[in-house]
Amino acid sequence: MIDLYTAATPNGHKVSIALEEMGLAYEVHALSLTRGDQKQPEFLAINPNGRIPAIVDRDAGDFAVFESGAILIYLAEKTGQFLPTDARARSRVIQWLMFQMGGIGPMMGQANVFFRYAPEKIPYAIGRYQREVRRLLEVLDRRLGEVEYVAGDYSIADMATWPWVRGHDWAGVPVDGLDNLQRWLRAIGERPAVIRGRSVPPSEPQPSDQTLKDIRDKLLA
Repeated sequence: MIDLYTAATPNGHKVSIALEEMGLAYEVHALSLTRGDQKQPEFLAINPNGRIPAIVDRDAGDFAVFESGAILIYLAEKTGQFLPTDARARSRVIQWLMFQMGGIGPMMGQANVFFRYAPEKIPYAIGRYQREVRRLLEVLDRRLGEVEYVAGDYSIADMATWPWVRGHDWAGVPVDGLDNLQRWLRAIGERPAVIRGRSVPPSEPQPSDQTLKDIRDKLLA
């Protein structure tokens, strides 16, 4: 049994999608980011960085794993699914996983903050991150013109990338003209395990305008 500590964010959805795809039994522990649950001592004992998601593998002596990419690799190795054993194929999956971890996630996160949450709209910052997100999506689109999934076969690289890319509108970045990317978004989004995983946990109520600054400060603290 896996204990999943999560919230309704792209990084959280990566892991719930993976757990559903891999058919693993898990128990959801939903954390409220607006309330600051991720900063409580009980959670910091699991993830010293105070971020979701994190897991505890009860079947492995209550072994804790944090960082979404590390969790995906751990679960793939635990089950022997969605991460090839062939050295080259495995490397391709990890390369594209790192592309999401080091590029798409951080850049979309910054675009989200400056476009949606910042109390002062700074055109330079908004434009900078939106342009970089669009560039990264164009990289993906070119890749997906060559292969069906980002690393060739469906893998943890797709599970990591899809929850972020599907939120391109939230970052204010269109995907017009990126036909391969749109095809991939639809295909992943129609997978039954993805549909189940993206609903874990239920979303928190949307904040009012007056609380956005406080929420932003907590998320970035």
